[in-house]
Amino acid sequence: MGNLKEIRTRISSIESTQKITSSMKLVSAAKLRRAQSSIQYLRPYSEKLNEILADLSTATATMEQMPLYEQRAPEKVVIVAITSNKGLCGAFNSNIVKAVNNLVESQYAAQHQAGNLQLICLGKKGREQLSRLYPVMQSNEKLIDNPDFSEVSAICDELTQSFLKGEIDKVDIVYNQFLNAATQRVTVEPFLPITNLAAEETATSGNDYIIEPSPQEVLEELIPKIMRTQLYKTMCDSIASEHGARMISMTKATDNATEILRDLKLKYNNARQSSITNELIEIVSGAEALKG
Repeated sequence: MGNLKEIRTRISSIESTQKITSSMKLVSAAKLRRAQSSIQYLRPYSEKLNEILADLSTATATMEQMPLYEQRAPEKVVIVAITSNKGLCGAFNSNIVKAVNNLVESQYAAQHQAGNLQLICLGKKGREQLSRLYPVMQSNEKLIDNPDFSEVSAICDELTQSFLKGEIDKVDIVYNQFLNAATQRVTVEPFLPITNLAAEETATSGNDYIIEPSPQEVLEELIPKIMRTQLYKTMCDSIASEHGARMISMTKATDNATEILRDLKLKYNNARQSSITNELIEIVSGAEALKG
């Protein structure tokens, strides 16, 4: 009977866990739909801004002379790491930590040794792990739960001002790019200085604009908007990826609980059957002994 009681306790425990994981799966699915909708609406806007930037860049020869395009030796580096505030989302956060470590080892080991590498951690899980390894200049957990464009813009403006003052030379963003509910891709995206890579990819769009007052003045007004939108888009990508990763993780946990319950119930029924058989044998043996 002791074995049966132990199995019943395990069954009860796993059933409770299964209810929790199933509920979390449903909550994550609902949050994913909202986050996915946000990123799907934002991406066309961001892509169109980049397309306009590419067209304007072909119309002015002074683009690379603009301050935010200045390529200089990356002596002082900032990495923006975007993670989540909560766990139970598979390898979502550990992949970002691993990507940051790989980036530092491959490109910024000298800066780290010289004390010229700093991190901005957006998300509690990233701050908890990365702060043990690297100095964190700023962290923000509220943005992950409630992304606000004005707060993201403030972070972006702070980075651009520091770059223009020469306080930092390079900024990279490390985040999970949302592809679909089941797939997130860890992405290292250069943020500052601005490169012409996007312009080269979209420069063949063929749009013919009448530009007033001048391409350079329009660029000076447009570039800060594009950079704020880019940083906000990475936040939305990461949030949608988090909910997708958690939904998949909780789905697998629920499925695993179902399999374990099936095996435990089979084991319980076999043990119970054996117990009943043994009791019957004891009763029959006792009756036979009384007859003798």
